[in-house]
This record gives sequence, structure tokens and C-alpha cells, in this order.
Amino acid sequence: MDFEQVFGKPPETQATAPGRVNLLGEHTDYNDGFVLPTAIPQSTTVQLGLSSDRQHHFYSKNLNEEVSISDINHTSSGFASYIFGCIEILQKAGHVIPSLCVYVKSSVPMGSGLSSSAALEVGTLRALRQLLNLPIDDVEIAQFAQQAEIQYAGVQCGIMDQMASSLADTEHILFLDTRTLERRVMPLPENAEILVIDSGVPRTLATSGYNQRRAECEEAARSLGVKALRDITDPKVTEKLPEPLRRRARHVVTEDNRVLEVLQGVSSERFGELMNASHASLRDDYEVSVPALDTLVEILQKTEGVYGARLTGAGFGGACVALVKSGQSKDIATHVLEQYKQAGYTGQILVPSLELSDAA
Repeated sequence: MDFEQVFGKPPETQATAPGRVNLLGEHTDYNDGFVLPTAIPQSTTVQLGLSSDRQHHFYSKNLNEEVSISDINHTSSGFASYIFGCIEILQKAGHVIPSLCVYVKSSVPMGSGLSSSAALEVGTLRALRQLLNLPIDDVEIAQFAQQAEIQYAGVQCGIMDQMASSLADTEHILFLDTRTLERRVMPLPENAEILVIDSGVPRTLATSGYNQRRAECEEAARSLGVKALRDITDPKVTEKLPEPLRRRARHVVTEDNRVLEVLQGVSSERFGELMNASHASLRDDYEVSVPALDTLVEILQKTEGVYGARLTGAGFGGACVALVKSGQSKDIATHVLEQYKQAGYTGQILVPSLELSDAA
């Protein structure tokens, strides 16, 4: 069904926001650190119209589910909490938001670590900016989106996902300092392209160990006497911490250092080596990988034409990203998925495939 079929009238405006894949800099954004995301071709579209009954009504085409404001706390899908959060955050900032009809459709896969939630938040805020002519820029949209996810979806997230969805494009890497919001656009390494494969293991941040990892990092920073782990540059400093704080902090410090090395300019081969080291750190020190992801990454790393591979997103399932030789991603994906199936798992290529069904 389209907007008019659901709400009985055409939408008054619409906006789109992309998902993202993070090449390097995982679990560093809520530590004031450095990240290297890029947008993916899949996106979320949000259509808006005014409601006539003084209630908000939200409809998800992917889930074929409608939620009104009166039963938002009873929704099982959770999609409405992100939209409602965006509305509430804007109202707290002094913007007057009328009762709305909201229609959402998306090709960003859910549960794959490609930031379907940030795409929904940014798409909602962009549509509200257009509908109401709100004086907010793209950085403010990212900041409002982050607040909505923290306060209304229960995820103590950093700002990387929202900044990537609001500011990144599919042709470049976005370097972002998550403390200062300094950013720059960088080209992909020479003779390289991105391959994203879903492990087939879904996860949601609100029910994973994500919030626990953040709390451990904050405890480690307090123990080291710094504002955030970003302020530590030598991983040896973390050795004084008790376990598991030592390993959590060591991951963040070494991950920041990997991103900063890329910022100085590296070859495709070196970029791949840094991605491989990142996955090992996420697996062993941060403990956010799962057997399926480790298997998929290992197969990728051993495949000819692959510079490097790692899990992407927060982990606990979802997708992995690989940097591969230009023009070879689909052939590599076919080979890797065959090997992955032989290992007892089922995955699917997400990028460079440009389109997924609306049911994704």
C-alpha cells in the first residue's frame, strides 16, 4: 500500500536518507573518537501529511504495521519509537510539530548493522524540515536524531550513524572526529571498492551488549582520569586497568590509531591490513563478534582480490565489510557465499547490489 491508500490522501512532502557502512573506527564514536563511514545505496523514504484527528499515525510498509500515538508503547516492531522520538526532540527544542501521518518504506536491511535506525531518524527529520520549513541544518539533524535514539529507543549510541546518514555519500569516505564534529571527505583507496555481506545473524542494539560496552568504556576512562578514551593515544596506558576494562580500552585506543593512520594516506593493501586488525580487536578485546561473523570474515580475508575485511556496525551479528579490488566484488561475493554455505551458514550480498525488495 502507498501513503494515499493508508491515509486517504496524498502526502504533502517526503525525504530520503541512506544507510551507512563503517569501514574503520568501530565503537569509538561514543568514546569521542574517530570513524570512517560511507553511505550505501539503500535508503529510507519518509512521507508526511497532516493528521485530522489530533493524533500521530505511523505506518511502515516493510512491516505492514500501523501505530497510533495512543498505542506507541505497545508496538512490537519498535519502528514508531524512532519517529516519535524525533518529533519529541524537536518539540523539546522549541519547534511546534502538528499531528502527523507518517509513511515509511525502506530498502536498508534491518538487523544487519547498516544503520536502518539512523536512516529512519534522519529521513523523518529531513521530511519535517521540509514540511514545516524548520531552520535546522544537516549537523543539527544528526544531533537531534542521536538524541531521539538515546532517549526514545534506549540505545546509548554515539553520533557516527546519524552523521553518516545525514552527511555522507556513496562515492567517498567520511572522516569524522566525533568530539569536535570536524570532518572531511576522502576518496576510496586506489583500485578498490566496497563489498558488504550479511552474516544472516540478526541483532538489535537495544537487546545486545552495546550499552554494557559503553558503560565499561566510561568506567575505564574514569579510572584513567580522562574525559573519554579518545584522550589516550598509547595502548600501553590501558595495561593498568582490570579486566575486562583493559581490553575494552585497548580496542578503542588502537582503533582510533588505525583510523588516524588512514587519514595520513595509505595504500589499499595497508587499508586492508588495518581492517583485518580491527576485526581481531573487535573479536578478542571488545568481544562483539559471533562465530558466523568470524567465519565470514576469515573466508573473505583468505580470498584472492580481498584487501581486508571486518565486521561492521556494533557487532553481535549483522554484516561484514570488505575492501576488494575494483570490478571483482560480485565474483568474490559468489565465491565467499559458497564457502560460507559449506561452513553451515547462509548470507547474502548487500553491496554492491543496489536494490532490495521493500520487504527487506
